[in-house]
Amino acid sequence: MDRERIIHILNYLTRETDEEHGVTISNIRDHLANSAGMYDVSALTVRRDIERLETAGYQITKTIGAHNTAYYHMTGKSFTIGELRFLVDSVSINKYLSAKQKQELIKKFESMCSETEIRQLISRIELNEAGRVSRDLLGNLDKIHKLISEKRRINFSYGKFDTHQQVTYYDKRRNMLPVKVIYMNERFYLRCFNEETEQFRTYRIDRMKNIKGGEVSSVKHPAEEKPQGFVVDVFPPERFETVTFKIKRYLLDEMIEQLGDTVSSREDFDDPEYAIVRASCGINRQFYLWVMRYGDGLEIVSPKDIRKGFAEELKKVSDKYIDI
Repeated sequence: MDRERIIHILNYLTRETDEEHGVTISNIRDHLANSAGMYDVSALTVRRDIERLETAGYQITKTIGAHNTAYYHMTGKSFTIGELRFLVDSVSINKYLSAKQKQELIKKFESMCSETEIRQLISRIELNEAGRVSRDLLGNLDKIHKLISEKRRINFSYGKFDTHQQVTYYDKRRNMLPVKVIYMNERFYLRCFNEETEQFRTYRIDRMKNIKGGEVSSVKHPAEEKPQGFVVDVFPPERFETVTFKIKRYLLDEMIEQLGDTVSSREDFDDPEYAIVRASCGINRQFYLWVMRYGDGLEIVSPKDIRKGFAEELKKVSDKYIDI
């Protein structure tokens, strides 16, 4: 009975109190009577139960209110309300979770809050869900993290869209070592090491199916080189170069945020509507496509071979419209 009563008190303090809102011994006794059918619990017993909870590590603060009435508050919770709101918003905007999965996760967060705090957790973020998404992501991630921790090889079917807008899965014995999960550009990827070719491969986790673990691998894969600057996507670039851009001023914030720690910027002394930005960038075709995204707002100034490479990519595109 003691254990059951303490659990009821703990749950009541968790749901009904926080740093600003407390409950009295009388409130707790009423709760035990109305919710648990415990009608004969004395005030002294409740106080001793609160002391037991404090001894067990729970932070319960006592404040004195009007008429010298003692109020008890559950403080020092695992997460602050700001941290929980951030987690709820993160779940709400996650396009890989179904509405049911989001609701279940948010309910778990609510169990850590008082009733007053729960009202503050309502997410007001609107999500554009126009794109197609896979709902298998959580299950896939769980299996992959388990295989990585166990150092076991991985096999899976991999899917791609066909012209009928259906995902076709291809079965192939891959037997690679899963190394790490990467989150980039709102997608989850798995980096694997192929022991036969001694090369790394990258796969979208939401396109995987029938994930199975293989034997434990004793092979120690080589350490991946850390990016030496800005990279457009998860696939390694051919090389890194320090690139100088001439950009329109309205792009300055975006460029500084995207290009990372290696970026430097200054005024364009010849044209006040522009700025000069330099950064170390990973060079491949995806880099040129990224530059195209900004149209005439961004120009590669140097090096000359990068500028030339971009011009060649532009020509490939313009040749498609030569009839116009």
